[in-house]
Amino acid sequence: MNFSIAALLANFTEDKSVTLKTLQKKLHCEDETSIRELQIAVDALERIGVLAKERGKYQRVTEDGVVEGKLRCSSKGFCFAIQDDEAADDIYVRESQLNTAWNGDRVLVRVTKEGSRRRSPEGEVHLILERANASVLARVKTEKDTFQAVPLDDRLLFELALEGEPALLKEAVDQLAHVEVVRYPLGQHPPQGRVAQILGSDAEASSDRDIVYCKHDLPRSFTEAVLAEAATLSDQVGKAAKDRMDLRDRLTLTIDGPDARVIDDALTLGKDDDGNWQLGVHISDVSHYVPLHSQIDQEAFKRGTSVYLGDEVIPMLPDPLSGALCSLLPGEDRLTLSVLVTLNPDGEVLFFEIQPTVLRVDHHLNYNQAQGILAREFPEELEKLGVTPAELEPFQPIHDLLEDLFTLSQAARYQRMSRGSFELNLPEHEFPDDAEEALASYASPKFQYDDEGLLGVMVVSSLLPARMVVTEFTLLANQLVASHLQSLGVPAIYRLHRPPNVADVQELIKLAENMDIQLELADPETITPADYQRFTQQFAASQSEKILTYLLLSTFKPAFYAAQAGGHFGLALEDGYAHFSSPTRRYPDLMVHRVLHAVFEKGRDRRSTRSKDGVNLRHSSCHGQINWNVLPPDLHHELEDYIQRITGPLTERERLAQDAESDLEGLKKAAFMRDHTGSVFHGLITGVQSYGFFVEIEELLVEGLVHVSSLKDDWYEYRSRQQKLVGRKNRRQFRLGDRVEVQVKNVDYYRQQIDLVAVGGGSEADEDDDEGDEDFNGNGHPGDDYEPDVDSQDESE
Repeated sequence: MNFSIAALLANFTEDKSVTLKTLQKKLHCEDETSIRELQIAVDALERIGVLAKERGKYQRVTEDGVVEGKLRCSSKGFCFAIQDDEAADDIYVRESQLNTAWNGDRVLVRVTKEGSRRRSPEGEVHLILERANASVLARVKTEKDTFQAVPLDDRLLFELALEGEPALLKEAVDQLAHVEVVRYPLGQHPPQGRVAQILGSDAEASSDRDIVYCKHDLPRSFTEAVLAEAATLSDQVGKAAKDRMDLRDRLTLTIDGPDARVIDDALTLGKDDDGNWQLGVHISDVSHYVPLHSQIDQEAFKRGTSVYLGDEVIPMLPDPLSGALCSLLPGEDRLTLSVLVTLNPDGEVLFFEIQPTVLRVDHHLNYNQAQGILAREFPEELEKLGVTPAELEPFQPIHDLLEDLFTLSQAARYQRMSRGSFELNLPEHEFPDDAEEALASYASPKFQYDDEGLLGVMVVSSLLPARMVVTEFTLLANQLVASHLQSLGVPAIYRLHRPPNVADVQELIKLAENMDIQLELADPETITPADYQRFTQQFAASQSEKILTYLLLSTFKPAFYAAQAGGHFGLALEDGYAHFSSPTRRYPDLMVHRVLHAVFEKGRDRRSTRSKDGVNLRHSSCHGQINWNVLPPDLHHELEDYIQRITGPLTERERLAQDAESDLEGLKKAAFMRDHTGSVFHGLITGVQSYGFFVEIEELLVEGLVHVSSLKDDWYEYRSRQQKLVGRKNRRQFRLGDRVEVQVKNVDYYRQQIDLVAVGGGSEADEDDDEGDEDFNGNGHPGDDYEPDVDSQDESE
């Protein structure tokens, strides 16, 4: 099927009946095969009581004790169904109750045993909604003239029977292969697969990129239908520019990285007669070329986001959309959506408008060139940037413009910080010479976008002041677009970031106190961004800033997409925030552009045709003035219905992209450390558990584990409250934040697990430090009443 059961059921809201024809349209079932598959799926769901049919329409049946979740399994054979609601309990599922579901699958679980204070509720898989593993990395073996594939991921507790050409299967025996799932388990029949690619004798002999592509089932190319549709696109903007605001006479610049594949944002700046700033943030209008539900659009939604694998990009959109057509190139006319903002000298927004525009960029700079212009009076700074005065000479006409942009960005940052937003100082990648070639080629996924990034909070350590110019104005444009969509009352995709749990922050405060840092909450019952702003300011004055920042990060909740506006903790916004600035690389941004175009083209600017006075739907002056539906009912309903169905999958795709990018980084680090087995490095203890402590090798930003069994000089007790291991006799301790010397003992390349041995460092415990630990017994192992959970090793895999 070209749709999942989860996608099918997403079309049913509470008490909503849907016809089969409607389902066919929404799921893009256009040929006889897909229509027949849909009918089979609907009939099956009706038979098992998930759907009910009445008068030719289907309705979702809700059942008490049946919940939806995503399976997270352990190599030990047990799983938990993790519900989308963070406050809801995880459901424990034994291996015998999985009913052929696999790790990562989205499932309906029937609760069979209620939970208690100390134990999770238990359940069994009632229905598999969506399969997470369309393919697996597996080792091929042969038994009695049959071929099987054994997944490398030991959380996948099955083997696949292989089909295909005997010659290829024989060649794949004892090799690592990418195996596509042809058929999932059916009754007593095992799953079947076919060998799509032989990677090598083992993971270490395979290409790291091939491993990442296969492990996360990333697309390698676009379909012929998508490429054919893309081939019809034209870069001529003549007719399309007719009804747009013409900004081609404004001095315009772009600032981006030196290797940017597509440049989709530009800036203009001027002043009005009252001395107020007139800022323009201009974003490439990709939605003009990609109609909703077109072949390109359907593929873009499946991908959700571009994926950055080092110097290689898996684009969300095909060429030329991910290249020249939507790049704001100097001297070329381009279609844009523009946020035109008037701000006072203090950086406060007075009013703004959002317009479809046509633009021509005058100058393009990379970050180093822009920084060089700002620092052109300081030869030493230019030398560090690798920029010469001669290189900056062609940009003489925009020197003053860039300085004004920098001045205004500082005022905008002041306004952002004044409302409580905070920034993180994370370590940068400064690799030693022997690691430069091996490790510096991957791209950190935190800095692919000119906004708050994947963490949901500004990270300033790796950003030049010139890049912060772009970032501040991007954040502002995203914020203003969200406020405008809310005021219009139209459907939209919002970016939400929830506050941390109070218990997690209280634990952070206790750990910081052990490191002589006194953190306090303004209100012990509520966590605010202003609290975190104070925390980061205290961290900056501490020698333990790095480890404290890591601890702060561990309290964060992941950002996500939603159809309703909500708060954004990292940016200290209570009234909504949206992604608008990267429509070539993120599908939510593309959808926000589409909603704006719907307002421009079909929005109603007055309550009825009899009303004399209307409002300007493109201007912030309309905020608070609208008490009618701006969009026609059918269009409003179509957009609302579609957005509600896609926000969850888009969040999942974003996290998959993060996992893939992190995997490549981890494999490169593991390969480097494997080649340095036996070498000694300096490190920082970043986590302590009963079974050992984690060490970050500072010059490489590589983390490994010193297992407690390798500490041969004494018997070490675990002190959970103080996050340390203490020797019973020698009083030597290894605590959070201590610096140590470690030797690389062993590296598991595929799992990216690095075993270390402590050869120096640590500290001495106080003589009167004899704190017991009620959570663990004396030997540092869990007590008898320990309940199994998904351990950290399994989660990291």
